[in-house]
Amino acid sequence: MPDPAWSTIFVFIILLINLVGVGLYGEMEYWFALIKILIVIVFIIIALCVTTGSLGEGVIGFKYWTNPGAFVGGGLGTINVLLAAGFSFMGTEIVGITAAEAKNPTKTVPRAIRNTFWRIIFFYITTIFLLGMCLPFDNPDLANEGGDPGTASFTLVFGLAGIEVGAHVINAVILLSVLSAANSSLYTCSRTLMGLARDGNAPKFMGKLNRYGAPYIAVISSSVIGFVCVFASIYSASVAFVWFLSITAVSGFISWWGIAVVHLRFRRAFKAQGRDMDDLPFKAFGYPYSAIIAIILTVFITFGQGYISFTPKFDALTFVTSYIGLVPVCLWYIGYKVFKKSKLIPLLDVDFETGRVTRLDVEEDNLEDEKRTLFRRIFAWIV
Repeated sequence: MPDPAWSTIFVFIILLINLVGVGLYGEMEYWFALIKILIVIVFIIIALCVTTGSLGEGVIGFKYWTNPGAFVGGGLGTINVLLAAGFSFMGTEIVGITAAEAKNPTKTVPRAIRNTFWRIIFFYITTIFLLGMCLPFDNPDLANEGGDPGTASFTLVFGLAGIEVGAHVINAVILLSVLSAANSSLYTCSRTLMGLARDGNAPKFMGKLNRYGAPYIAVISSSVIGFVCVFASIYSASVAFVWFLSITAVSGFISWWGIAVVHLRFRRAFKAQGRDMDDLPFKAFGYPYSAIIAIILTVFITFGQGYISFTPKFDALTFVTSYIGLVPVCLWYIGYKVFKKSKLIPLLDVDFETGRVTRLDVEEDNLEDEKRTLFRRIFAWIV
């Protein structure tokens, strides 16, 4: 069966999962996360054995950092890959969107935010570091002859260890990871549309719910993008991937920029109205410096990643590919300003009462949290 046919089947299955409601979505993501975490832990152990020579052909250590070398292309080369690297981190902001449908949000959301930070450090940074030790950047299996993505790097490390069966398991887990990403992306997009509809910033029918409590019109509308990607891959999977990667990655960085800006204004408005910061169930680490750094980095990466279109001479196609993600954002923002004639809300007029968590909500969540056994608390922290 051709790849687009498989992709269509998987997109349809994910569509059905999101139409059933948040319960099935949460259950699927729970087991997806558990499988991914377990396999990453196994990979870290195997990669350590490979680079130290316990498995494979001998000690590798930091050999590949000098030959063929690390940070290929210097600073400009690093900037060139920041967009793709950032794309791998997209989705961490979903914890804020799930708050509306989370159980015990005053407890589960802060816990999820803290866990996300440590998972990034342990699972993302550690695995990338070990991959850089085990594999040189010019490994011929990392890319096909046409420059398309080749064998997954995780699979190559298991191959170096001589665990061929493990390589097949890794391929299966990668497939599950892709499905998990698609599942969470569809959830995020549909809930965002529903939120916009309820706030009067999108057509009202996008907020309609089915009997399972899922915004079915928003889910179906969001899934259209998935089917478009499938049909585009029939023409050229590699070309479609580059274009959609650029659009989604740039949009993701703009979203992070917006989150950081809103965070600054939120805290400024909260203080301007004379409210007590202790009333906040969660306070971000490093405020305001973390938000300011996020704003600077997102702007730098968004506009700096397309420098290759200007050197050694201007390339119009590369320029459009690099910055195409800015077009829909600008069109939507300007269009909204023109039709809604909205203005920046003064800090003293910012609404903190609608949907506010009360002390009673906090106390109820505390009681619910205390009912959990020690095993379930540990398990929830890991997953």
